[in-house]
Amino acid sequence: MKRINVGRWLVGGIAAGVLIWLLEGAASTLYLGEMEAAMKAHNLSMEMSLHAMLLSIVMSLTLGLVLVFFYVAARPRFGPGPKTAAIVAVALWFGSTVMSLAGYSMMGLFPPTVVIQWGLIGLVEMILASMLGGWLYRE
Repeated sequence: MKRINVGRWLVGGIAAGVLIWLLEGAASTLYLGEMEAAMKAHNLSMEMSLHAMLLSIVMSLTLGLVLVFFYVAARPRFGPGPKTAAIVAVALWFGSTVMSLAGYSMMGLFPPTVVIQWGLIGLVEMILASMLGGWLYRE
């Protein structure tokens, strides 16, 4: 069994995490109004403190590292390339994003339109990030 190239995993994972953070920031403008209204209806604030901003960066980087780790682990079974990256991204998306959004729906925190939009955008983000990380990873 081959060893993971830790340096290339870190490069791919960090790049994937940065891409996730940037895409999420850009995509949030699409549903920001509805999201603000939903938060206001629950007496919650959308204000981003420095701590919240740093946490969002750490979470995005962690997700990128996990995503590329699973890509690296799946390469021997599915082969390197975009198909494997997409398979890993969809699997991780179901296990993370869909579960979180289902929780938001059950609590009634956000309207269904926001939840669906958030989920679809998240799927695209995950696939693109996984493909970038996979492209940067080398054995």
